Amino acid sequence: MKNRCLICSMALVSSVALGGCGMLPGGGGGTTTVTVWLMKDSVSDDFLKRFVTDYEKEHPSVELDIKIQEWTGIGQKVLGALAGDDTPDVIEVGNTQVAQYAETRNLRDLTLESVRDLGSEDWLPGLADPGSINGAQFGIPWYAANRIVIYNKDLFALAGIKKPPKTRQQWLADTEKLNRGDNQGIYLAGQDWYTLAGFIWDEHGELAVEAGGEFQGAIDSPAALKGMAFYKDLQSLGDGPKNSDEAKPPQAELFAKGDIAQIISTPNAARIIEERNPELKGKLGFFPIPGKTADKPGAVFTGGSDLIVPKKSSHHSAAVEVVTALAGQKWQTDLARTMSYVPNKASLAGVIGGDESTAAMAAGAAQGRATPNSPQWASVEADNPIKPYMTAVLEGKDPEEEAKAAAQRISAALASG
Repeated sequence: MKNRCLICSMALVSSVALGGCGMLPGGGGGTTTVTVWLMKDSVSDDFLKRFVTDYEKEHPSVELDIKIQEWTGIGQKVLGALAGDDTPDVIEVGNTQVAQYAETRNLRDLTLESVRDLGSEDWLPGLADPGSINGAQFGIPWYAANRIVIYNKDLFALAGIKKPPKTRQQWLADTEKLNRGDNQGIYLAGQDWYTLAGFIWDEHGELAVEAGGEFQGAIDSPAALKGMAFYKDLQSLGDGPKNSDEAKPPQAELFAKGDIAQIISTPNAARIIEERNPELKGKLGFFPIPGKTADKPGAVFTGGSDLIVPKKSSHHSAAVEVVTALAGQKWQTDLARTMSYVPNKASLAGVIGGDESTAAMAAGAAQGRATPNSPQWASVEADNPIKPYMTAVLEGKDPEEEAKAAAQRISAALASG
């Protein structure tokens, strides 16, 4: 999944590869070994040890065989595992990957368990929706992460801004005040298309829509054009490059120089900023991306992971029990506190405690969305037409013409499968 760069970059603790054997000795005769594929850096080694120890104590006939996977090449590896004979029982996948795997018809339908055991009515939409294909739940939400605004408190104070903005219009007004002299009001790269997606969703637009069983690009709709217009207004209040994204150059490193008032990023950027410039410790603030009205934050792209159970699993019931534990309140609370993730349910947002950055992320996650739920969406991101469209508009070309061309390219990519 292309958006996995968002999650890999936000991992705060490196997990230690646990090898291909169970973490703890088996329980002797009659033991069921449940093989679980988890992605590198998704969780810490300490979290895994706690979970495995506790789970095997509560389920003495089960041994967990945790295998850590690399993100590079994971798509083909999972597809091969789903079709093969040596299939794991539980697999962590990127939330927007579920449709691709469900298309193989090799996933177990977990709709019943979602309703009966997992409280699916309270799941974050940005995690739950990508896991639901034609009304069947194949992906169980595990954890989420999304962008927030990180700001320099000293620069806000210097501009006379006493509290973070709650609406888009106030955000623009405050950013204009901040964009003075040698300081940038905001550093927003011209091709940060995940941020643009949120602005489009706020206008009730879409990147693509489904009609008659086929997806078509929709970035040229009037609503989507309004989202792009707001992006252009905001982007103009700083010196972000119009022809690059937030990773080139790394925006957190630029922010660390101290003359940028705001960036839009996941909270882990704060660690990078403080490492680069220790003088900024204690001077960073965080707030959710503002919405059109003050009653709720703006829409954001939700990155994260879901858990799937292959049809060819040899231990369906035991696999579902493991998923139920990982997605349940006890281990969701532990995971959120350990990794600074957003839990899979809105009702669990309070478990994060007093961490300002994660609390801002959880507030934004309530308005979280995911990319279009097409198995071919990865084809769109592989040669993303949204990025050059954004650059063209920021450089003064006709928004409607450029959006129409981008929408056609999106439609072609979605039809490629």
